[in-house]
Amino acid sequence: MRYWWVNQNQTYRHEVPGGYMWSPKVKTNGHANAFYDFMREVAPGDIVFSFSDTLIKAIGVVASHCYEAPKPKEFGQVGAYWETIGWRVDVKFYELHGPIKPSSFMDRIGPKLPSKYSPLQPNGNGLQAVYLTVVNERLAETLVDLIGREARTLITGVRVQDARDMPTAIGLAEWEEHALSEISQNKTIPETTRLAVVLARRGQGLFKQNVMRLEARCRITGVDQMEHLRASHCKPWRDSSNEERLNGENGLLLTPNADHLFDRGFISFESNGKLLISPVAHQLSLHKMGIDVSGGLNVGAFSSGQSKFLDFHRESVFLESRYISR
Repeated sequence: MRYWWVNQNQTYRHEVPGGYMWSPKVKTNGHANAFYDFMREVAPGDIVFSFSDTLIKAIGVVASHCYEAPKPKEFGQVGAYWETIGWRVDVKFYELHGPIKPSSFMDRIGPKLPSKYSPLQPNGNGLQAVYLTVVNERLAETLVDLIGREARTLITGVRVQDARDMPTAIGLAEWEEHALSEISQNKTIPETTRLAVVLARRGQGLFKQNVMRLEARCRITGVDQMEHLRASHCKPWRDSSNEERLNGENGLLLTPNADHLFDRGFISFESNGKLLISPVAHQLSLHKMGIDVSGGLNVGAFSSGQSKFLDFHRESVFLESRYISR
């Protein structure tokens, strides 16, 4: 279990009752942002302190790993919903009956603040540039002591199962259904192409045929019976253009278990074939799914086209922060 701090001044009224955290993937200038990348390190059972209007007003129990999702409609900016794709984490938030004001306790909190990626200024005010940041155990213990029994009850696990029972991947299916609807209604696309693009969403049809020209078996398990394999997009179907959705170099043949792990960012590949395991992945589960978690598996080199699509997967799907590893 890890501890996190989320600044929700502008989004508290949406995210806390809605049961989620959402951030862009990058800054508006396209550059990486540590406070967005931290979303990729959050795991079920982690604890989140929610800070808004100078107060810690809620505590959340994380219910899902991070996943791609459109910007929530309730954030406003109508028209940007389907085009603005970021990171979402499902969280079961509990609003506190006794919120605390950190600036009133800086004699206790201040010495525990990290020198890098701190959630607060030295005077206890929030930092506008911070969305999500990690909280070390010393600081977490102090916050729990200040909040009192409410915090201790949550963190000792009384309600963790409630969070794990929450539905996850909210918005992901809706995003894909929206894209499917647009394709189905676009009469400028030939009917055969529309059908092929729709089938490609499930790793079948023309897309699978195109992938089979490059791949003969599951890269991970070695299964070579095509009825047991799916054509899995390196750049996800939901992110791709129609041309990319049918491009065989944008695909690998994988068993359904491996396809799920690849699509959700729990595994990825270097261009030289090295299998990458996300630090947030549950390794025992991966082992049971037939994934070699030793870190030594190399599945063989990829074509130059596949390598470009895998670059996108590592950058925009794979759940690994470039700032702090687990």
